[in-house]
Amino acid sequence: MDCPGPSLFPLHRCKTLHLVRHGQGMHNVEGDKNCKSYFSPEYFDAQLTQLGWQQVDDLRKHVRTCGLLKRIELVIASPLLRTLQTAVGVFGGDGYADRTDSLPLMVANAGNSSRPAISSLNSPPFIAVELCREHFGVLPCDKRRNISEYQLLFPAIDFSLIETDEDILWKANVRETTEELTARGLKFMNWLWTRKEKEIAIVTHSGFLFHTLSAFGDDCHPLVKKEICGRFVNCELRSMIIVDRSMIGSDPATTNYPGKIPRGLDRPSDAPEEDGPKTNRII
Repeated sequence: MDCPGPSLFPLHRCKTLHLVRHGQGMHNVEGDKNCKSYFSPEYFDAQLTQLGWQQVDDLRKHVRTCGLLKRIELVIASPLLRTLQTAVGVFGGDGYADRTDSLPLMVANAGNSSRPAISSLNSPPFIAVELCREHFGVLPCDKRRNISEYQLLFPAIDFSLIETDEDILWKANVRETTEELTARGLKFMNWLWTRKEKEIAIVTHSGFLFHTLSAFGDDCHPLVKKEICGRFVNCELRSMIIVDRSMIGSDPATTNYPGKIPRGLDRPSDAPEEDGPKTNRII
């Protein structure tokens, strides 16, 4: 495969995505020991472990220290307990106190977490999106609760894009195929172009990230391809640029400037002669 060198693309046709896998969930602990544990009803919509929350706290410190939090315009989360907890834990505000003008992103002890409430003050907006969920079906850990339950636990998250209260996408006896998941992931990527935000954090799942990102990078060096689609560990963050090659997005450039105002003659020094034979004219 011929690997191209540097390439250029208009900035206004790009978005910056900060992709995050959730922190360690209860299902991950036993699943690492015995994969059959993932089938246990005990891990229905598994919450974060105490280690998972420590991972969240560490990532929270990182996004503040490196200045990333100030740049993020929107946080998108898969509507499962472990991803919602991770999203608000990493990107939420500090020191929630009861007040009439601000709902908490998470109430105290949400999901038996023993964690204090998390503020929505000075944080980007949060929305839940079903397109970036983990594989649908069979495994109880990947089945979500009713949206009405999540709304009580995460009052300041916007769940309006989810059409049904009950999880009708998860089937007890049918597991979504890899091909179906990849197609859903690409649909999600296309949907991102309908958003006005240019810098977005996405908190989702290992399988979703791996299979979606594996569809990208074939035109890159193999090491870059590996960097794009390698498996994510718990609470890993990778920042990437996605470009709109097909002009799906319609946002105008905000930093481009047309130059030479008012317009007039502006013959460039390397323009070909169009009015006769070349001369030794000095320009």
